[in-house]
Amino acid sequence: MANVSEFTQADYDVINHDYAELYEAARKRCAGEEELMIVQQAFEFANSAHNGVRRRSGEPYMLHPIAVAKIVVEKIGLGCKSISAALLHDVVEDTSYTIDDIKLRFGDKIALLVDGLTKIKTVLDREDQAKEVSNQAENFRRILLTMNDDVRVVLIKLADRLHNCRTIEFMPEYKREKILSETMFIFIPLAHRLGLYEIKSEMEDIWLRYKEPVAFREISDRINLNCYEKEAQINDFIAPIEKALTASGFDFEIKKRVKTPYSIWHKMQTKGVSFDQIYDLYAVRIIFNQKPDEEERDQCYHIFSIITGIYRYKSDRMRDWVKHPKSNGYEALHCTLMSNSGIWVEVQIRSRRMDDIAEKGIAAHWFYKKEGVPSEKESEMDKWLLKIQHILKNPDVNALELLDIIHNDLVSTDIFVFTPKGQQRSIVKGATALDFAYQVHTAIGNKAVAAKVNMRLVPLNYVLHSGDQVEIITTQGNIPKREWLDFLVTRKARKVVSDFYSEEIQKELQAQKEAEDKKSRSILSRLRKSTSDESTRHDKYILAERCRPTPADPIVRFKRSDGHIVVHKKSCPVVDSLASKFGDTIVTPSWKDIALDTQVLIGLTIEGVDRTGLLNEISHYVSQVMNADFRKLYFFAEQGIFKGEVELFVHDSDELERLIKKISGIDGVQKVTRNDL
Repeated sequence: MANVSEFTQADYDVINHDYAELYEAARKRCAGEEELMIVQQAFEFANSAHNGVRRRSGEPYMLHPIAVAKIVVEKIGLGCKSISAALLHDVVEDTSYTIDDIKLRFGDKIALLVDGLTKIKTVLDREDQAKEVSNQAENFRRILLTMNDDVRVVLIKLADRLHNCRTIEFMPEYKREKILSETMFIFIPLAHRLGLYEIKSEMEDIWLRYKEPVAFREISDRINLNCYEKEAQINDFIAPIEKALTASGFDFEIKKRVKTPYSIWHKMQTKGVSFDQIYDLYAVRIIFNQKPDEEERDQCYHIFSIITGIYRYKSDRMRDWVKHPKSNGYEALHCTLMSNSGIWVEVQIRSRRMDDIAEKGIAAHWFYKKEGVPSEKESEMDKWLLKIQHILKNPDVNALELLDIIHNDLVSTDIFVFTPKGQQRSIVKGATALDFAYQVHTAIGNKAVAAKVNMRLVPLNYVLHSGDQVEIITTQGNIPKREWLDFLVTRKARKVVSDFYSEEIQKELQAQKEAEDKKSRSILSRLRKSTSDESTRHDKYILAERCRPTPADPIVRFKRSDGHIVVHKKSCPVVDSLASKFGDTIVTPSWKDIALDTQVLIGLTIEGVDRTGLLNEISHYVSQVMNADFRKLYFFAEQGIFKGEVELFVHDSDELERLIKKISGIDGVQKVTRNDL
């Protein structure tokens, strides 16, 4: 919350210093002194409007719009009107000035951008969301609708959200949780889809720093240690590549990068691997300036042939996004090479155009389009924007459903398959042969009975892979089957089948709801009878089954309509979805308020070298020394190596930590990791 106090000379000095840096950055993107003058006037107007106002951190409020404008120009590459709108974006919301005042001073286009940003801020900051069902989902519809007017509104909003994330430590915890969850569920995938890699990565790392602080610190420390130890090895790896490319006449530069903490954490979580098993921890980026007499794609393959002549490459880690760009327009050729010192290094090969688009996304695409350089990104991005607009305007989609549809579409990855005649089509990763049939035509989907993939007969639930050639087999008189809903993944296909059976499905859903309501009333009645003290807090808290938090885990809590409070781990995948839809139900989390007299079920995976008596030693310690209750104990050994899975009950994370430490110290045990059950 902003507050007002008289500025000191030091306050004015820091404002002028930050603006001077912005002005120099804007000089590179503005077309002459006339546009620079508009930026200057926007700064002076906003600076006067915010004079004496401070942020929660105590710093002058004007530093925020300046920072947003710097992100707009440096990380997104937008020009005069967007820079000016970023400087002015909080004036209408936070002062007595109106959109008409902005229009009068700066013209229709800048006023339109500011108006769009003001509407987004208004709908996201509403505090009365409990009065309606998930206003946040409806708000998201309104946010995306601004792309109909000018997609730059959303780009500037992403810059605003990034700076708010950078300063999130000064916000109260309930507000912090709402912002982080909205960021993960909406703004991070939106940045990804718009090709804004730098913004996406920074927001992801901030999310991890607050959601899983221990994991963030541990991974960051490992990265720093590895970088220090491997710096000389990476330089030795690069040296022969530089020599060979120079000898071949390439104009290029080579950059080094280390995988971000979030991307490492996410891969460890989703792939079940350790830090040491991350192959692409280090990456080397080769950025070349295109030769006038050679195609970009050919130059990428030429460079690939040179570097794979120096080092051995891992064939299953090859990624060709030059021939088939990602759905967000990303183009590059990736390969993973084994250095002479024995470490795997990912090498990314990009032209200067590809690198600009990869780092600055859709704005860089506009720049190259203006310069007359063709880009395959144009059609994919235009198709996506049209698709989003079509969904937004569909009156049959309610707000909550819309939020999930858009989110799933944003985070999905497309694959490329081929028709029997060799025509290339893109479809979401994980789609089935039947999804493809419905994509071709609704009538083909309805009549489908089987498919041929790569000339081999397969069932309709066959999951497609990139490069598959697909032929749909149909028969007259066939109709959609109810069981198709069990495996269809694309929205169009599911909607066609759902609509076909809508009346029957609605009856079943209503019956299920009535049964669940009856069951809930029965459970609540028994709970009320089981205690004479209705004021005890324990009766109101429920530990989420999805993530099973234990005391000392970072948590977030949601208050249900029946008064019970559900406790989730902050990093639980469900949390971001819930908080983005029902942000008003977040309760400030604290374990000390939760009286637990029951134990919590956790899972452990134990790996190591097998020996006689090892299983007895582990089970004896857990059951006799720690007095913990087993629910599951499963071990198997093969060729001297064992792996076991244990499920048991503990009281808190301190007890769990002692247990893991003791088991890790048993002779033969190599690794003990906690599983989310």
